[in-house]
Amino acid sequence: MKKKRQEFRGNSSDVRAKKHLGQHFLTDENIAEKIADTLSYEGYNKVLEIGPGMGVLTKYLLKKDAEVHVIEIDTESVEYLESNYLHLRGRIHEKDFLKHDLQQIFNNEQVSIIGNFPYNISTQIVFKVLEYRDQIPEFSGMFQKEVAKRICEKEGSKTYGILSVLVQAFYDAEYLFTVPPSVFNPPPKVDSGVLRLKRKENFSLPCDEKLFFRVVKTAFNQRRKTLRNSLKSLNLPDNLREDAIFGSRPEQLSFQQFIELTQKIEPYAVSDK
Repeated sequence: MKKKRQEFRGNSSDVRAKKHLGQHFLTDENIAEKIADTLSYEGYNKVLEIGPGMGVLTKYLLKKDAEVHVIEIDTESVEYLESNYLHLRGRIHEKDFLKHDLQQIFNNEQVSIIGNFPYNISTQIVFKVLEYRDQIPEFSGMFQKEVAKRICEKEGSKTYGILSVLVQAFYDAEYLFTVPPSVFNPPPKVDSGVLRLKRKENFSLPCDEKLFFRVVKTAFNQRRKTLRNSLKSLNLPDNLREDAIFGSRPEQLSFQQFIELTQKIEPYAVSDK
């Protein structure tokens, strides 16, 4: 028996918020404007909004000195935008951001990302941003509050994890403000949080990039153990594992220390290519 798709409707002319897409439409104009103001719009002239819905944030982006594009998977939202935002003609992309190659839209040009992100894919969006970091100088938007806090968290915290380290290796991360459920339709069950990422001037790693990602992920997969135990699967020599850094737990290491750890491991690592 097919599950009935849960939908939420505001005014009859509105787009329906679809539960399976994780849609919660922002209804507060002041917050929308505040989010649009989180980007600097400096050093690039293109902005891509993910999941614009009915364009409450889009209208404020269009007031900025930037070429605004939107990417939306929901056909109903696309039809609404095409009818109500004529300035966006030719820049509404009916595609799945997670599956689409940014270079097909922007070639190699710099483009910043912004949006009110569906909770169920927000971390995947961040991983995609990391993949395209050469092209994305700034990123800001709304997440579930706990996720936004985790991304910006520093070492020593229980919520500090894989995403915190990987993001902060390449971007300066800042938690900006909290948004209550009451300003959404339908309201989510938790608070939301807005963050901003600004790419570091020197964002290339002084170590093997694939190995860095692998070390961070492997370490946090057993976060309660010391690195000496959690990194056993890398088959490192005993003399290396006696180094003092291996006596730490992963949440005790800053992203800089994870880089140093990767540099120590690099001469002994077996390639996973």
